Amino acid sequence: MKITGLGHAGMFIETAGGSILCDPVIGPSFFGSWFPFPDNRGLDWERFGAADFLYISHRHRDHFDPALLRRYVSTDIRVLLPDYPTDDLETDLRRLGYDNIVYTQAGVPLTFGEMTLMVTPLRAPSDGPIGDSSLSVDDGTASILNQNDSHPLDLDKLLSFSKPDAYFTQVSGAIWWPMVYDLPQDAKQNFARLKRDAQNKRAMYYIDKVDAPHVFPMAGPPMFLREELFRYNGLGEQNDSIFTDQREFLEHMAIERPEQKGHLFVPGTEVEVMSGDVRVSQTLFTDEEIARIFGDKWAYLAEQARSRQDEIRAEEASRATVMPPEQMLAEIKEWWEPLLRRARTIRNGVGGNVRFRIGDLDMVVDFPKAKVRHYAGEECVYWYTIPADLVSTNIRDREIDWSNSIFLSMQFEVGRSGKFNEFLTTFLKCLSRDRIEYVENWYAEQSDQTEDARLDEWVVQRRCPHLRADLTKTGKIEDGVLTCSLHDWKWDLASGRCLTTQGHPIRARAVADADRADTAAAV
Repeated sequence: MKITGLGHAGMFIETAGGSILCDPVIGPSFFGSWFPFPDNRGLDWERFGAADFLYISHRHRDHFDPALLRRYVSTDIRVLLPDYPTDDLETDLRRLGYDNIVYTQAGVPLTFGEMTLMVTPLRAPSDGPIGDSSLSVDDGTASILNQNDSHPLDLDKLLSFSKPDAYFTQVSGAIWWPMVYDLPQDAKQNFARLKRDAQNKRAMYYIDKVDAPHVFPMAGPPMFLREELFRYNGLGEQNDSIFTDQREFLEHMAIERPEQKGHLFVPGTEVEVMSGDVRVSQTLFTDEEIARIFGDKWAYLAEQARSRQDEIRAEEASRATVMPPEQMLAEIKEWWEPLLRRARTIRNGVGGNVRFRIGDLDMVVDFPKAKVRHYAGEECVYWYTIPADLVSTNIRDREIDWSNSIFLSMQFEVGRSGKFNEFLTTFLKCLSRDRIEYVENWYAEQSDQTEDARLDEWVVQRRCPHLRADLTKTGKIEDGVLTCSLHDWKWDLASGRCLTTQGHPIRARAVADADRADTAAAV
C-alpha cells in the first residue's frame, strides 16, 4: 500500500484493490482565509483526480473543495459517503454532479476486490458540521487508519477492523478561539497556550490508544495569507494563536511517546507500507526546502502571501453585494425565527440575548422568546461583529453552517459574558429544519440516569455528559475536578457543575457517600 500526502488532511491511497482520493483541497477556504501548509499546488492533481474512489470525510471546506473537484475529479468516480443523520454532504456532492454514490454503513466493512475499507462516522452536534468520520483501509499487505479531524468515542469498535500499521491524525486546531475574542492580550496568550496543550493531550490520547507503530500528524495547520490574519499563523506573532505545525508536534510526541515513530507528512510525502515495514520519502520538496519551510517559517509564509493575493481578491469578488440593513434583518428574521421556535433545548441552553453587529445593521437574537429584532440596548450573553458582505453571501447561498464559513474564516470579532456556550455555536451551524430537529432529538436522548462507575474516590455517571465518551477510559480526576481528555471538558464533582460551558451537569458522589447510601438501601 502507498499513501501520498496531498496537503492538510488530503491523501491518495493506492492499494491492491484500487485507489482512494481523500479530502483533496487546494483552497483558499473559509472566505479566502485558509490555505494548506505547505503549498500543495505543485502536486500532480490530474493523476490523483483519476482515483477509483473519492472520500470526503465531512463538509468543512478545508476538507471539501468544490473548485478542485470540478477541475480534476470526474463525476463518474465512486463516492464513499459517510452514514450521516442529515443528507447535507450528499446534497453538496450531487449538486456537483457526483451521482455514483456508495452508501457506507457506520462501522461496517466493505470489500472491493482485495481492498476492505470501513467508514466510521460521528454524529454529535459538535462533531464538525454535524458529522465527521474516519477511514480504515486494509488490502492484505497493510492496514491504515485515516482519522483526520474525527474524535471517535468507541475506539475498541473502530480498532476491531484491524490494527493499523500507519496512523494519520489531526494534531492542529480548527477553531477561532481565542484569536478573534474581545480579550486582553495576556489573556489571549494564556488561553492559546491552554488550547494548544489541550490539543496535544487529545492527540496523544488517541496515539496512545491506537498504538500504531508509525504516526503521521496532519490536518493542519493552515496558512493565513490575508494581511489582517497573517499574524495568527502558527503560534502567532505574539504567541496568541493555536496552530501547532507538524514538526512542532513531532518534537512533542518524541518526548511523550518515544517508543512510537512519528513521521513528517506534508504534500508529496510518500509512505509505502508492506507487512509492517514502512518507508517514507518525499517527492515534491527537497530536504533543504523542507528545512526552510519549518525553520524559517515566517519568511516562507511571507513569500506565499505575496504570491497568492490574486486568489484572495478572486474570492472577495465572488461575494454577494451587501444587502441594505432592513432587507438583511428581514431575511434573517424570516430564516431564523421558525428554526428558533423548533429549538427549545437550544433556546433554553443559550438562555439570553445575542447581539450581531453586521455592517450598518445592529440586531439581537432573543433566544428565550425566539425573536430576531433591532438591538435596543438589551443585556447580551454574546456579541458578534461580522462584515456585511460575509453575511450577505451566506444569505444568498443559504449557508446552513456559519462555523463552516464565517467563524473559521476568523474575519469577525466576538465577545461573551461568562463561559463558552455550546448551544449558541450549535444553533449557528444548524440553520436548517433537518439539522435543528436532529440536534433537538440528540440532546433529548443524552440524559444519563443508568450506569455509574468508580473513578478514584468518586462514583460518577459512566458516560460523559458532553459526547457520551466512556469516562472510565477518558476521565481523569485532580483536586475534585474531572477532565474528559477527548475535548478537555471539566466538571466540579462536588456540585456536578460543568466548568467548561453552560448546562451539561454530571451525576457524581464521593465514594464514602455512595457506600453509606448503599448500606442504607440494604437495611
